[in-house]
Amino acid sequence: MDPRYRDMLDSLRTAYDGAVARRDRMEKQPWKLAERACFLQRLRAEECRRLLEIGAGTGQDSEFFAGQDLEVVATDLSAAMVARCRQRGIEARVMDFLHLDFPPASFDAVHAMNCLLHVPNADLPAVLDAVAAVLRPGGLFFLGVYGSGSAEEGIRDDGYVPPRFFSQRTDEQIQRFARMSFDIVDFHVVGQGTQRFQSLTLRRPAEPGGDRHSEA
Repeated sequence: MDPRYRDMLDSLRTAYDGAVARRDRMEKQPWKLAERACFLQRLRAEECRRLLEIGAGTGQDSEFFAGQDLEVVATDLSAAMVARCRQRGIEARVMDFLHLDFPPASFDAVHAMNCLLHVPNADLPAVLDAVAAVLRPGGLFFLGVYGSGSAEEGIRDDGYVPPRFFSQRTDEQIQRFARMSFDIVDFHVVGQGTQRFQSLTLRRPAEPGGDRHSEA
């Protein structure tokens, strides 16, 4: 039976509720700062003002974007992570990826750094549809995840309690999923091997593009 996102939620929530201090201590690697700065440049070029960060964790990226005069809303499935975001002065709400409770087209942009790797392939199309729904037509979506030379899904014991589920996808696979709901503005890879990071800047089409899911 394929793994499903709904079955991961309780364990992921528990793992992240207990990891606030650990996540807050993590320093961002230079390449992550570069990815963030590049997305900010795109946001400024297109005069994006309202940003949603999903899987925001302790709110480090949300705080950065808010400091750049963007109107930021952060979401995370962990109440403890959301509380930490609020301590930073960020508007934050407890939500999982399939239940983004915002009116349609509420945001100019969405940022998702290393969070959708917890979504099984079976549910990724629905999650991408949920993200597209809260974006205005033409809005931008930064999707960054660790990838792999081969598709892999499963629980990985990396020191979190309980261990977390991960889905790693090939470059071709993640782009194929992305095209179900978005146009690809940019795709590139940072690093290699187990640290192979797939960076996608996506755009919600200005006009409906038909049944994109049939392309998968």
